[in-house]
Amino acid sequence: MLKDKIILITDTLHFLGETGCRVLTGAGAIVYAQDAEFTDAEARAKIEAEIPGVRALEEQDPTTIVDKIIAETGRIDVLVNNDAYPAIKAAIDEAEVAEFRRTLEALMVRGFHFASEASRHMKKAGRGKILFISSAAPKNGIPNYSMYVAARGGTNALARSLAKELGRFNIQVNALAPNFIESPMYFPDELLANKEAFKKITSQIPLGRLGTQEEAGEYLLFLVSDKSNFITGQELYLAGGWAT
Repeated sequence: MLKDKIILITDTLHFLGETGCRVLTGAGAIVYAQDAEFTDAEARAKIEAEIPGVRALEEQDPTTIVDKIIAETGRIDVLVNNDAYPAIKAAIDEAEVAEFRRTLEALMVRGFHFASEASRHMKKAGRGKILFISSAAPKNGIPNYSMYVAARGGTNALARSLAKELGRFNIQVNALAPNFIESPMYFPDELLANKEAFKKITSQIPLGRLGTQEEAGEYLLFLVSDKSNFITGQELYLAGGWAT
């Protein structure tokens, strides 16, 4: 399905990153993987050994990363902005502006930077896909999580805007917007082990359970494949019916 496609995925060790790497390499893609931990040679070697087809990047700067991929392969077919950052609980009158800026930097600005660099080469090629892994949270809002929800909402808006801007270059841009997906960052083991807390979480979901990484991976795979070539500018929910 993705034979020899050149794909860059960010924040690989978080959110949907490792799952994304597995499904994309399994479909034949060559996956360049960025993560802050990959400045460590052992971390790079570990993921490359665990997921054949992954090329872990020591570099962290978006411009440097994209330039390296272009130098090695001559193109970048797909960018998966798998931006991850903790959803910090804070009432609006207690939230720190500095923390809000950090949230925006991690969940919006960095993805914007990667999209800027990748789209430059995609436009020249006359094709490409940019997928933001965002969140369904902005659809309904979540009290006391305004920093996280606002940042994710901005990313969803960015995807819609870029889709209209880049469509004439045959570049599809979408936001995969999950919520309530199994993830150690957002649903750590100690939370899931608390029966009362778990019941409170799943009671909000019409399907009554968390989504799996595998389900998210299959959706991701479809959205970066040629099967989705006529889909762009969409905020695509994966939330068990919560985002309605």
